[in-house]
Amino acid sequence: MTVWQRLIAHVEESDQWQGQPIYRALVEEAKKHGISGATVIRGIEGYGIQDSGKIHTARILELSSELPILVLMIDSQESIEHFLPTVKSIVTKGLVTLETLNVVHHAPVDTSEDS
Repeated sequence: MTVWQRLIAHVEESDQWQGQPIYRALVEEAKKHGISGATVIRGIEGYGIQDSGKIHTARILELSSELPILVLMIDSQESIEHFLPTVKSIVTKGLVTLETLNVVHHAPVDTSEDS
């Protein structure tokens, strides 16, 4: 078993950093820093403390551009700790959490060419 960490940024869909959505900036910066993986998950409904608990939803009649977004980034503790200051500088409102994971199976993609 290998111990990795998962860094999760909880932001809103319309949150911006340097003219682009925060979720996109986080993925691009994670890639630049060599983070093993990053995934963006768009919530269909949710609320948070930063907007006084107002519920945002993807229902047709109440369509919102403030939907919850989770950006999950996974790598070794050392890599995540090195990347964390960048995340903190990008996520100026929202929540960032860190979890320790026990990786029980990891089957990396074989990038070698078939002969």
